[in-house]
Amino acid sequence: MLGVGLIGTGFMGKCHALAWNSVRAVFGDVGPVRLVHLGEANAELAVRRAGEFGFQKGSGDWRSVIEDPEVNVVSITTPNQFHPEMAIAALEAGKHVWCEKPMAPLFADAEAMLAAAKRSDKVAALGYNYIQGPAIRHIRKLLAERIIGEVNHLRIEMDEDFMADPDALFNWKHASSSGYGALDDFAVHPLSLLFTLFGRVSRVMCDMSRPYPTRKTEDGSDRAVETFDSASVLMHMENGVAGTLQVNRSAWGRKGRISLQIFGSKGSILFDQERANEFQLYVTSDRKTEQGYRTILTAPHHEPYDRFIPAPGHGLGFNDLKIIECHELIKRINGAPAHLIEFADGLEIERTVHAMARSYQEQRWVDVR
Repeated sequence: MLGVGLIGTGFMGKCHALAWNSVRAVFGDVGPVRLVHLGEANAELAVRRAGEFGFQKGSGDWRSVIEDPEVNVVSITTPNQFHPEMAIAALEAGKHVWCEKPMAPLFADAEAMLAAAKRSDKVAALGYNYIQGPAIRHIRKLLAERIIGEVNHLRIEMDEDFMADPDALFNWKHASSSGYGALDDFAVHPLSLLFTLFGRVSRVMCDMSRPYPTRKTEDGSDRAVETFDSASVLMHMENGVAGTLQVNRSAWGRKGRISLQIFGSKGSILFDQERANEFQLYVTSDRKTEQGYRTILTAPHHEPYDRFIPAPGHGLGFNDLKIIECHELIKRINGAPAHLIEFADGLEIERTVHAMARSYQEQRWVDVR
């Protein structure tokens, strides 16, 4: 039986806990899992969350989770800067790792994480759950079938408004210790879709901006914002496709938008994560009198939608995508092929982010490799 450890109990920690609790009930083809040990910075909170999330025990020291002999796989859902130390320690202790994105603020730390994964021969996966959506999976199939011909241009945007309020206080995501800002906290998600659908990015030209250069602290003083909330990128994929990437975490009114537009020689495909259970398809093979975008609602024939709901058009949610990702992780741990972004591919996403940041710093086109 797979023994699970969890470090961190915020939004994503709860999401992982829900996934571990639900994966067998949803899919039925994996063995039982045991929620063994939960770690938090505060021991009292750890014990309380352990009871709420269904774990057998809770500790105020994350190392206790990793050192627990009954734990086989560790979910890491802490702030970005803690990922390297925790993931490397878990791998060195012989545990499988499921770490939320991004790998690390520093590229050298991400490289060290991959090296540790290779030494351990354990599964080391990253939390890129948007690639698991039935609509995205089906778009991938359509592209492989060349239903829209040869893809020649793509545009992808990610916008949310959790940083949009100019009166919100300075928090850890405004500090440089968390990374660049929108690029690594945020753009990694659309990059995971591009990586899954098209492969690697080869060249980039990036601009970044700070909508609010300073933020108030709790004592009322001003503190300079050290990260960038928005970025615009011109890019070329290794397969020759050109495109743009735009991200903004200060975009009022946007809640969970990842807008993908794919243009080909025989049609186009549109997708928006805020309407995650549908996509639009235009094909020139239709008669001209009926040509137009058709809306495709996800349904049981769009795997693995059928594992959740037997009726079309009812829709899956964010936490359901994490359950699918959890199932893929277990498949991989059991030695089967899986639809995941592991550390090796995750490092390529990190490499792309750092190339974008370097492009901004040097004000020029930069080769990703």
